[in-house]
Amino acid sequence: EVQLVESGGGLVQAGGSLRLACKGSGFTFDKYDVVWFREAPGKEREGVSCISRSDKRAFYGDFVKGRFTISADPAKTTAYLQMNDLQPEDSAVYHCATRITCSIYDVYVLDAWGQGTLVTVSS
Repeated sequence: EVQLVESGGGLVQAGGSLRLACKGSGFTFDKYDVVWFREAPGKEREGVSCISRSDKRAFYGDFVKGRFTISADPAKTTAYLQMNDLQPEDSAVYHCATRITCSIYDVYVLDAWGQGTLVTVSS
């Protein structure tokens, strides 16, 4: 069974940091690109970041502005999203997903995704 389990969310003050983790199982982790997307009440699903399995190129949404870093460790079948300088508008449920090709724009066509981890940023 394919599973993606996110962890690392929580409540943080504006300007703080969190490191999200995404543990994959039930599939060959390094055959897929990894996407992080987020969902907030009343807002469209938004692509946050994506990392290519082939050359480890990373892509970020414009709103990230250098604050987040995506990485992946195939040996641990885990991907990470380091988030710094968090702001209240970053509050959302963050999901990781797998995709054959990296995209932060098409975040509705996904191979698998997890239940998400809640990030709340207070002002």
